[in-house]
Amino acid sequence: MSHLVSVAQLIHLQRAEEHGTGPAVRLLDVRWRLDRPEGRPEYLAAHLPGAVYVDLEHELARRGEPAEGRHPLPETDDLQRAARGWGLDDGDTVVAYDDNRSVPAARLWWLLRRFGVDVRVLDGGIRAWAGEGMPLERGDVLPDPGGITFAGDAAGVILLDQVEAFRDRGVLLDARTPEQYSGAQTATDPVGGHIPGAVNLPAMATVTGDGRLQHPDALRRIFATAGVDAGTEVAVYCGSGVASMHTVLALEQSGIRALVYPGSWSQWSNTRGQPVAVGILPDGRLTKV
Repeated sequence: MSHLVSVAQLIHLQRAEEHGTGPAVRLLDVRWRLDRPEGRPEYLAAHLPGAVYVDLEHELARRGEPAEGRHPLPETDDLQRAARGWGLDDGDTVVAYDDNRSVPAARLWWLLRRFGVDVRVLDGGIRAWAGEGMPLERGDVLPDPGGITFAGDAAGVILLDQVEAFRDRGVLLDARTPEQYSGAQTATDPVGGHIPGAVNLPAMATVTGDGRLQHPDALRRIFATAGVDAGTEVAVYCGSGVASMHTVLALEQSGIRALVYPGSWSQWSNTRGQPVAVGILPDGRLTKV
């Protein structure tokens, strides 16, 4: 099953719901970016009709210590409570979108699908919708509370103390920019560089100029340059665990299963004694946090 929907496919799903031949379709607006983490003003100004705003910082992450990273995963009960607040019920089809090349929407996709939710990402986001001449609405949408119940085992992660063993058997992808990977740019982290042995493949390498994900054939070629194919064990990290989930979306859209290291560099670089590689090569010049 594709993890994406196009504008035309979303309209088809909505019409099936209207005619009683398909499940309820719930739209979730996950607008967020590093330089403007509060996306509600943009949401209130214009959003897809019926879409409910999702606050990534407070609903798709939890407040934690620096040693946990900047965006620790939310507790399951808290995420389920938030999902009910978005009006979700069991059996709904959820479509998430944003205005940032589907990066924040992919975090919602990754979190919900772990619990058996039928969740997709609108390819191209709100810009693709508006570009097709489809209507937008203003203001807030306050749905009736839903009754969704999460199922599943919340798998799909590796933790800090599992990263070293994983590197010995699979490919660890670093989805940050080359400048962050090499250590030339430290951003908000205490040290720059990357996890030794990690291969750099920026998340935006999988996206076209209009914000859509590359075709699966192109994605497979892109991942092959990093030594990843359908038979490879692969895990992904980024700065704080958001962009890495977009890379997992791209991997799974191309038929490759992947894990996420959710603490990512923001956890690794805040944990004293962890090895750090500096430079453009996977093993680089070694130092420690």
